[in-house]
Amino acid sequence: MIEIVFKALASYLVGSLVGSLLVGRLRGGVDIRTLGSGNAGGTNALRTQGKVFAFWVMLIDIAKGVLAVRVIAPMSLGSAGFMGSPPPTESLRSWLPVICGAAAILGHVYPIWYGFRGGKGVATLVGVLLGLDWALLLVALLAWVCIGVAFGYVGLASIASAVAVPLFVLATGLQPQAPLLTFGIAAAVLVLFTHRANIRRMRMGTEPRARRLWLFGRGRAS
Repeated sequence: MIEIVFKALASYLVGSLVGSLLVGRLRGGVDIRTLGSGNAGGTNALRTQGKVFAFWVMLIDIAKGVLAVRVIAPMSLGSAGFMGSPPPTESLRSWLPVICGAAAILGHVYPIWYGFRGGKGVATLVGVLLGLDWALLLVALLAWVCIGVAFGYVGLASIASAVAVPLFVLATGLQPQAPLLTFGIAAAVLVLFTHRANIRRMRMGTEPRARRLWLFGRGRAS
């Protein structure tokens, strides 16, 4: 159990290294939380700082999720267990990747290094899905593209992609089902929560659309 707590904490600390704030520091101290929507995620980075800045932000934030699932979760801490504690059972080990992935996402949303003010967790969720199973990432991306093209709202597309993950696990019985389904539901709830302002603006009709993505907005002035 101590090993699980240690790996979850390590994943959280890695997740707390928010890409936009790291890149912003290298770019002369830019803090995008004071610009645009005030969010430290990739979308606000793109809108306020441009494509190159946003590319590095997304790369860092996605890499955190992959690192948590593919490196930290399976890391060997010795056959005797971590700090002399019994090693996790096989059943608990099946939960390690999703626990570490969830911790990394929480670190991104509530980063200890930046006063617990981070992004919305979508890019890190992409990295976690990539680390867990490519099929989960494919389903999430398809949902994002379909909703994004149909409605033009990046926030709504992000919510749809997160919700699609547990639905896919439930429909296909992808294994290990219990850990993946639990993670998918928890991630979808968190993404809904972090996009609550977007939902409010969509209901009020003030949420900006990505017109280059939106099928019905192409050719109109942005």
